Amino acid sequence: MRRTIVSLAFTLVAAVALAKQPAPQAPEKPTKTFTSAAEVAALIAKAKSERKDGQPLVTEPMLELGSYDGHLEYRASVGNAAVHEKEAEAFYVIDGSATLVTGGQLVKQTRTNPENLSGSAIEGGSSRTIAKGDFILVPENTPHWFSSIDGVLVLFSMHVPRP
Repeated sequence: MRRTIVSLAFTLVAAVALAKQPAPQAPEKPTKTFTSAAEVAALIAKAKSERKDGQPLVTEPMLELGSYDGHLEYRASVGNAAVHEKEAEAFYVIDGSATLVTGGQLVKQTRTNPENLSGSAIEGGSSRTIAKGDFILVPENTPHWFSSIDGVLVLFSMHVPRP
C-alpha cells in the first residue's frame, strides 16, 4: 500500500511538472541592421533573375530587427493595390520611377490575411509621380497602388507596426 501511495505521489509530481512546461516558442527572427551598397546591387540582380514572366513584384529581405522588416522590392509591372490595416509602410525609391496612388477605395477588394486587404486597382485617391531618391510614408489603413511603372521600379520598403 505504501509503495502504491509513493508511486502515485511521484506520478502526480511528474504530471504537474510536465503540465507547467512552457509552450515551445517560435525561433527568434535573425537580426540584420546593415546592408551595404554592394549587397543591394546583388539583391537587385537576384530579384531580376528570379522574376518570372508576368510577375509584378519580387521581394528580397534587406534588414530585420524584431517586428521591423525592411525589404527590397523589384517591381517590373503593375501589381495589386494594398491596404495594411495595422501598419504604416515607408518607401525609399532606390531606382526608377512610377505613379503612386494613395487614398480612395480598393477595386475588387479581397482579404489576403487578417491584417491586409488587396484590390485590382484604386478608385479615387491622389496620384503622384515618384522617382529615384524619393521617400514616401503611407499611413496605416490607407489604400496604395503603383498604377504605372516606367520600366522597373526598385524600392526599399519597411512595414512599421503600430505599438
